[in-house]
Amino acid sequence: MKSNHGLLCLLFTLCTTLLFAQPKPNEVVTGSVSGVVLDADLNQPIPYATVVITSGEQTITGGITNDDGAFEINKIPEGIYTLRVQFIGYEAFERDLKIDRDHRKHDMGNLNLSAVPAELDAVNIVAERTTIEQKIDRKVINVGKDLTTAGASAADIMNNIPSVNLDQQSGALTLRGNSNVQVMVDGKLSNIPADQLLKQLPSNSIKKIELITNPSAKYNPDGMSGIINIVLHKNVNIGFNGDVSAGLAYEKNPQFNSGLNLNYRNGKFNLYSNYSNTIAKRANYGTIFREGDNSTQFFDMLNDQNSHLLKVGLDVYLNDKNTLSVFTSQNSFKGTPGGNINIVYADDMTRNLMQDFGADMDNYSQQYNFDYKLDFEKEGHNIEFEADYNTFDADEDTFFDFTGATPLPDYEDFVDTKRDRTTLNLDYVNPLSESEKLEVGLQAILFNTDIGYSSTGQSFNAEGDLVPTPNTLFDYSRDIYSAYVTYGKNYEKWSYQAGVRAEQVNVAADTNSVRAFTNDYFELYPSAYVTFNPSEKNQYQVSYSRRIDRPGVGQVNPIREWSSPLVTEYGNVNLRPQFTNSLEANYTRSLDKGSITAGVFYRIIEDQINQAVYVDRFNLDRMVLTNDNFDSTTAYGFEVSANYKPTEWWSLNASFDLFSQTQTGISESLDPDIENPTAADIMLTEREVTNSIFNTRIINNFTATQRLTFTAFAMFRGPAESIQFRNKSMFMTNVGARYSIFDGKGTISLNYNDIFNTMKARFTAVSPYRVEGQFNWESNTIYVGFNYRFGDSKFRAKKRKNRDDNEKDGGGLF
Repeated sequence: MKSNHGLLCLLFTLCTTLLFAQPKPNEVVTGSVSGVVLDADLNQPIPYATVVITSGEQTITGGITNDDGAFEINKIPEGIYTLRVQFIGYEAFERDLKIDRDHRKHDMGNLNLSAVPAELDAVNIVAERTTIEQKIDRKVINVGKDLTTAGASAADIMNNIPSVNLDQQSGALTLRGNSNVQVMVDGKLSNIPADQLLKQLPSNSIKKIELITNPSAKYNPDGMSGIINIVLHKNVNIGFNGDVSAGLAYEKNPQFNSGLNLNYRNGKFNLYSNYSNTIAKRANYGTIFREGDNSTQFFDMLNDQNSHLLKVGLDVYLNDKNTLSVFTSQNSFKGTPGGNINIVYADDMTRNLMQDFGADMDNYSQQYNFDYKLDFEKEGHNIEFEADYNTFDADEDTFFDFTGATPLPDYEDFVDTKRDRTTLNLDYVNPLSESEKLEVGLQAILFNTDIGYSSTGQSFNAEGDLVPTPNTLFDYSRDIYSAYVTYGKNYEKWSYQAGVRAEQVNVAADTNSVRAFTNDYFELYPSAYVTFNPSEKNQYQVSYSRRIDRPGVGQVNPIREWSSPLVTEYGNVNLRPQFTNSLEANYTRSLDKGSITAGVFYRIIEDQINQAVYVDRFNLDRMVLTNDNFDSTTAYGFEVSANYKPTEWWSLNASFDLFSQTQTGISESLDPDIENPTAADIMLTEREVTNSIFNTRIINNFTATQRLTFTAFAMFRGPAESIQFRNKSMFMTNVGARYSIFDGKGTISLNYNDIFNTMKARFTAVSPYRVEGQFNWESNTIYVGFNYRFGDSKFRAKKRKNRDDNEKDGGGLF
């Protein structure tokens, strides 16, 4: 009985086990597949390759490889499939895959991808022609080969950009006729002066130029006319890549520019370095005729300068969610401007005076940047922290020697400038849904500058007596603490974004350790955008923003900024910021062979900053230039730009812009009918001038062969009037050619600028003296440039950071 009972128990247990081992009728069988994707030639992992599971034409599921080239796809339903692996630059790999109860888990091992025979461009794929796009918060000029042919540096192509003008004498950059503009490179501010920076950036390193005229609340509100952001090419190729360039322009003196970019990238990190230099001599000469005393000033100046800019950076991709980046930028500049100013009095030669001057100017700038970004599970959901430290040290030693009638002996000025800026950013982005996005952030900008001045010369004191010029130390600090929030939503053909930025600003200025000025203020800066896209070919946009123009150090610095025998410029320590409320509307129409964009803007300017011109109380022949605040005013403008390709061999870009602003300023003058005027005869006049400027540009590109292209550019800048001067019109015509060599990896450019030699500054003035003048510079130049690209170009890496392309939906740059 015992043995039969044991046998029955054994049979019952076996039957039960077999019964429960059978699949249930409704059980869903799923499986998984894993493997490692490798380069067949290099035997190295390929990160971010696409792995897709398909059934016929239908995609079932998929994924991407990680930094080590590995992948694993789970929860694949039962069935017979095709596993497909693909990556740009490689032939696709396919293998059959079966999932059932007996084949639930598949380890594919190493999957080798073979590179396609054709190579991709190693570093930069540059479009043949420049195009213009209207984004939600900016106008984007995609720089083509037609612009890079224009010259060696960014400064050479700025006058070819719609709504932008660059003064070749002073280096002042204006946007929509206004010089209150912020200049950024890849979304970063620099302590390097803008005119110096633009001459150092090679033109062929520029991918696009963004004109952000109504920035969102995510941006700093500085700059009344907006932001010019220069976006450089980024290398996204795996392996070692680089390019080298050089350019030479010549009229009277050589102007040389060169650059070298190196990059090594793999799945874990990206190491890069950029170097550029400028070695140039630039002549500037002109005359100013003063009607009252029948005198003429002859200016003859030459600036011999060289600069070097080096940037080294590292991006570390810790994993799919964490990215760490660091870079440092080092810049050195040395200039030796010099020349003479000869003043000739036609009616009294005994008053003739010549001033010889020369300077040694050195400055060194350093930038250190740290960035950490964390991506969350949801696509586009991230938080990012950035710290940036920037320093600038400059020394300037200038001598002034006089010959002829002058009460002042020869003397030297010594100016030592030190400034630093620390910027801390914390930005958070959360896509609330497929059509909504929320962005919030905090920022602190701590800025300080110390300027020390000493002189061997003499100055007039308050009693009008000559005394040794006292030493001056000017210390200026400005701390800005801000927070912002923006919210954006898409709804069918409509999209909108609204935001506000709150700022607390603390400003303090000390002269010789005595508090000269303080200004603490709290402000809100709202912004809003509405876009309507009724069809693929039409886009309408309306935007609003409030901005501020904070006085620059030069505008508040009481130490003299510039001096000639008849003109001296000082800053005004009591200068307050001016505020701008800006409203604009744009329309973009896509054409079959191009596009056209038109827009209008209107600004209301509060506490307007403008120039004040005074007569020097200690020498009535001299003028004193400074700045002051005036009543509110308005400005408006109209712009239209288009790019069109009439034929396969001819394309063109054209633009027209008109800007008008009413300016108010103070001007002093002397009655010319009084023979021996005194300070009591000075007349104070508040002048109001409506300044209207119009510009037009056209670039024509002609394709002769697959390798050879020609470019013709023309620009006209209309007359303009300011508080002090009436500037006459300017006209320039350039022609150029570009030839491709070394199987498209190299290019040679030849350009002849200002072929009619018409680019000159001509002006008149009535206050405080009637004058007429003209200045010339080296614009009639021949330019020769060379660029060569090299390196491995088998496949490209995935972009890991949104800030790499500096173009965010409805947002801004960090």
